[in-house]
Amino acid sequence: MSDPVPVALTRLALTDFRNYNATSVELNSRMVAFVGDNGAGKTNILEAISFLSAGRGLRRATLGDIARADGSGGWAVSAILDGEFGETRIGTGLTAGEPGRRVRIDSEEARSSEALLEYLRVLWLVPSMDGLFTGSASDRRKFLDRLVLSLNPSHGRMVASFEKALRQRNRLLSEGGTPEYLDAIEAQVAELGTAVALARSETVSLLAKTLEAQKQLGLPFPSAEIHLQGAFETATIGMSASDREDCYRDLLVEGRFRDRAAGRTLDGPHRSDLYVVHSEKQMPAAQASTGEQKALLIGLVLAHADLTSSISGMTPILLLDEVAAHLDPGRREALFTRLEVLGGQVFMTGTDENLFKDLPSAAQIFEVANGGIALS
Repeated sequence: MSDPVPVALTRLALTDFRNYNATSVELNSRMVAFVGDNGAGKTNILEAISFLSAGRGLRRATLGDIARADGSGGWAVSAILDGEFGETRIGTGLTAGEPGRRVRIDSEEARSSEALLEYLRVLWLVPSMDGLFTGSASDRRKFLDRLVLSLNPSHGRMVASFEKALRQRNRLLSEGGTPEYLDAIEAQVAELGTAVALARSETVSLLAKTLEAQKQLGLPFPSAEIHLQGAFETATIGMSASDREDCYRDLLVEGRFRDRAAGRTLDGPHRSDLYVVHSEKQMPAAQASTGEQKALLIGLVLAHADLTSSISGMTPILLLDEVAAHLDPGRREALFTRLEVLGGQVFMTGTDENLFKDLPSAAQIFEVANGGIALS
């Protein structure tokens, strides 16, 4: 297998994005750190980069809320990218009064943000994910779907279609839809739900193997075991895709009376959960200490970066918000070494420049203050 193509941003520009009026930064390193006080806008930079991929960005914010308070009501993020197709100019943004964000690639309008996945994959780890293992199953499904999306660019559209079909079924049930209409929508729910479940299952299987291989690296982080679990997975274990679809359709038909009473569909991949275990202690991640949970999450993200590189054929861009502050010096140094070996471009944030003293000499460290970005 050929080595993945290195992908990196060489320039980033923000206009009316959060607290930034108009600012740009030239990038010539694969290890980049943004340093500044809390509230200076470090995470806003990472969020801007996250919009250079498909989806709603790392904060999942409403597009209108991203616009600078005293600005036009719109915003823009643009970048020059060095990757598989050479130098590529990409950009995205919101025009005041227009719905949805627009995407341009080399000055050409793209149909959707999915088109960006041909040029780069952006992964991230942010403080809001720290409660992933103790939070809701819904949060873990969103996390997993983001992992799947970096391997399977059509997954986001598939999940959205599945959720739309589920809403249509729920509405038909509540309004007393005829069996014929229910048959039709349930066939759609079963087809889409099976596709979503298979994509998730394949990603979990591949990631589990990558996590196992990662143990051999001797990193000072606990290793994780992951499984996809739920009633749907139990009912369809070992089945072919077509048999899974038939089984799900039967479950939906059998559950009509119960689901009508409940006001929602109770069977299916929308109820699945990502189960994570602390490998060395054979303990559910949710029962591990706060520090262990953070370390397990870092290990998951690093393994996923490896897997993304292998499957997509390009090194991912990794966004790590305030990750160094929560690690002791030994683990911090090990993390930086591991990130360098990954080969992708990494953007990090922190309040203290000393957190990044063990970065390679070629790393760039920028100071963020007063809506500006300057080399430290």
